[in-house]
Amino acid sequence: MKSEKEPIVILLADDDEEDRMLACDALAQSRLSNDIHCVVDGEELMDYLYCRSKYSPPADAPRPGLILLDLNMPKKDGREALREIKSDPSLQNISVVVLTTSQTDEDILRSYDSGANLFISKPVTFEGLVDLMKGLGKYWFEIVDLPGQAALAE
Repeated sequence: MKSEKEPIVILLADDDEEDRMLACDALAQSRLSNDIHCVVDGEELMDYLYCRSKYSPPADAPRPGLILLDLNMPKKDGREALREIKSDPSLQNISVVVLTTSQTDEDILRSYDSGANLFISKPVTFEGLVDLMKGLGKYWFEIVDLPGQAALAE
């Protein structure tokens, strides 16, 4: 039997304020004890990951173990951010779940080709989102072994 796992940081990248609020509420209702941080576009996502700009004190940007990534964002979209994350050796071991409204075969294929760990179309109801977050929580935080925070920071 596995020992109790330490909660990891979840970073949600989504430009829609209501979607961010619903995702945070769904995570709370699914009883995940993980710390969640939010960014509103791909540029802010990269600033967070590289501890730049308003995230320059690293304490303000704890390294995520999981990124929930929307594809359709302003400035730098999720597709570009995903490619950048997975091409950087210092970031590529962060798990990325694409969580988007897109259901196109092209986006699904390109996301996986760019290194996404999972592609999920956003549920249309809050109950569906809660169920999704419960499932993600069980999978990513109970079943899968992810690198610990110390290993991620190396």
